[in-house]
Amino acid sequence: MREIKEYCGIFGVYNAPNAARLIYYGLHALQHRGQESAGIVTSTYDEVRQRPVMPVHKGFGLVLDVFDDPSIFETKLLGRAGIGHNRYSTSGSATNPANIQPFVVHYRDGNIALAHNGNLSNARELRQAFSERGTLFLTTSDSELILHLIAQSRRQRQIDQIIDALTQLEGAFSLLILTDTSLIAVRDPNGFRPLALGRLRNEDGSWAYCVASETCAFDLIGAEYVRDIEPGEILVIDQKGCETGQFERYFLPRRFRISQCIFEYVYFARPDSKVFGEMVDKVRRKLGKQLAHEAPVPEVGPDDKPPIVISVPDSSNTIALGYTTECQKLGYRCRYEIGLIRNHYVGRTFIAPGQDRREMRVRCKFNTVEGVLRDRIVVVVDDSIVRGTTSRFLVNMIRQAGAREVHLRIASPPVISPCFYGMDFPSAEELLANKFASIEEMRRWLGVDSLAYLSVEGLMQAVRSAHPDGLDYCNACFTADYPVPVEMGVTKEENEW
Repeated sequence: MREIKEYCGIFGVYNAPNAARLIYYGLHALQHRGQESAGIVTSTYDEVRQRPVMPVHKGFGLVLDVFDDPSIFETKLLGRAGIGHNRYSTSGSATNPANIQPFVVHYRDGNIALAHNGNLSNARELRQAFSERGTLFLTTSDSELILHLIAQSRRQRQIDQIIDALTQLEGAFSLLILTDTSLIAVRDPNGFRPLALGRLRNEDGSWAYCVASETCAFDLIGAEYVRDIEPGEILVIDQKGCETGQFERYFLPRRFRISQCIFEYVYFARPDSKVFGEMVDKVRRKLGKQLAHEAPVPEVGPDDKPPIVISVPDSSNTIALGYTTECQKLGYRCRYEIGLIRNHYVGRTFIAPGQDRREMRVRCKFNTVEGVLRDRIVVVVDDSIVRGTTSRFLVNMIRQAGAREVHLRIASPPVISPCFYGMDFPSAEELLANKFASIEEMRRWLGVDSLAYLSVEGLMQAVRSAHPDGLDYCNACFTADYPVPVEMGVTKEENEW
């Protein structure tokens, strides 16, 4: 519950007269994917200097805070193309301003900007090779390595330089690359991170094309979803393609199986988004239904009040709905209630002085509805447990509100392994499932009357039944089965000086 940190959100647009404003709205829709910093870069032509330029504006904080001056869009972020980025750091310090994306550089073939969602599993190896050649680094992020690979490629055409660089990467990378003449969308051959293509009709009848981590960003600007960027695809969006609807496409070689991150469905993505080609809401309801088959609500006598099912808002809401309806179909007496209220104005920068700051933070983020919980058997449905500290505090709060029994149902398996593909998990030693030898020991520590997780088999069955596209998923955080080799012991701040 809540101890996993998001990845990043990326959004790009090409051939739109108000490109920067559209990116601003897109990033606002993707704010849940990263709240540390935000940035936008656009591509335009400087009449004074007689050359293409890429103005950029970025800073720490939420999108609304970074872009609080409307004049930025009128005087600085000009042009019909651009990319934006919301950051939660998984490689490189969160407090280093140099790590705020998008990155913008000028090299022999012009300007180039980059926004990256994911994590390179061979970053340490690449960085060491560059260091030995005397390369100077401006950031401590793995994303900078991609720009160095492009700049140092000996290929002649710019697109070939980009392809040459991308073939040397391993791990998770959904990328937006902005050049002076195109917007290039890239998804790694394993398809770890989501990336979707949309289009928007301009007032003059022409089409603007946009790319986003989640389709909820299209909804906010009135764009229509076209399709997903395929695993391994490099899509070149340029002026000619916007006119014809046909874009150049290239594909990276695949060394390992397709392994889309299953945690997008479990927790990260918004329920109103289409991720990996399927609505997140639909998948989460399936997770709840499968959980009902494996761990239904407790049975009670005919004269007893039926158990109530509550979710830990917000990612578990639709899971709890699916769980409740399926339990009812299976003949169990229960009903769905809203027993926890979430304060959406408490962010990661909330300061709670004193030794109890973790518990106070939980209390500031959630509050109980005492009239709903008092003297009831309460079944709490959540998407996951990582460290377990938040879960323990919430259980205590529910008991203090007068619940007679508290049962915990988790719509994913125990988390046993850290992620190396762009998700900021704690170390293996900090994970709750690794601190105890059994579910029973975890139950006692959490202070619940019963504890049940969805099985790995049940998780995979639920996702595939909701979205039978035949593609595989990465579930390494639950199984320790890493689809792409990883280098253990890498920390996100190991390159800080």
